[in-house]
Amino acid sequence: MTRLLHHRLDPASRLVRLMFAEYGVTAELEDIKPWAREARLLDINPAGTVPVLFEDGEPPIVGTLAVLHAVEDAYAPTSVPGLIPASPRDKAEMWRLLEWVLIKLNDEVTRYVLEEKIVKRDQRGATPEPGVLRVAKANLGEHLLYFNWLFASREWMAGDDMTLADFALAAHLSSLDYLGDVAWDSSPETRQWYARIKSRPAFRTLLNDRISGMMPSKGYADLDF
Repeated sequence: MTRLLHHRLDPASRLVRLMFAEYGVTAELEDIKPWAREARLLDINPAGTVPVLFEDGEPPIVGTLAVLHAVEDAYAPTSVPGLIPASPRDKAEMWRLLEWVLIKLNDEVTRYVLEEKIVKRDQRGATPEPGVLRVAKANLGEHLLYFNWLFASREWMAGDDMTLADFALAAHLSSLDYLGDVAWDSSPETRQWYARIKSRPAFRTLLNDRISGMMPSKGYADLDF
């Protein structure tokens, strides 16, 4: 049985779940709060991060890129294109933008928002730092300008076909959208792209997510938002 150790708003975990849903993989999802640094996670991954993938009879697969490769290698259908392009040029563009999302967007925006709004909420006496959230919001605005420029000139993030880069960006924006941090009104091109990818059957698994004691922002689960 395929099993994924994850957190519901962790974008890397959401990316893997989108891949599962797109490829028709049934997986058992086990929620964990990585910031709690539980022994059961640290024994497997001393870095204390998710996602962690388990397959019967195999050692756990740790780390976002390792999990992405494992899922693509094991489950990408042969009847339709997978999420990694075949041509070297398209593949290079996909990896460039995947890195942009997983590293640049995460390090400048997503991890700060989640730290302030989710992690600190779970820590006694901790409160969100408004200054950090202001900087993250400003950084997100700059990223959205770039994404708007991309989507004004191409169908999908890396070109004519949907790729892993699209799922990565959708995973991050869906986490931020749950918390009400995406200014969709000022991001028309990105909003149009997100509406298309949000309408895919694979996205339902994310739209049904709820965090205990914290309802999603208005429009989070709506396809017409």
